Amino acid sequence: MNFYDIDDDAKVYPGEYLLHVPSQQIILCGAYKKNYGTIKGLSHGTLMEDKVENFKKIRLTVKENKERKASRCKGCSG
Repeated sequence: MNFYDIDDDAKVYPGEYLLHVPSQQIILCGAYKKNYGTIKGLSHGTLMEDKVENFKKIRLTVKENKERKASRCKGCSG
């Protein structure tokens, strides 16, 4: 798992997981306000808003992505 800074041309989408560096928590992005330079998200059930500089994007390797992806039930297909 690699973390990298969010620069001006990076795209941050709602529903994406980000690392909040000061608290070392993974948060769920709710809104990326590029004009104001803030990101709003959910952290342990509470809404938080902080500067973009305090967040990092998460990049998973192909192997990590396969390990974390849940398989679907195959009961109905057939």
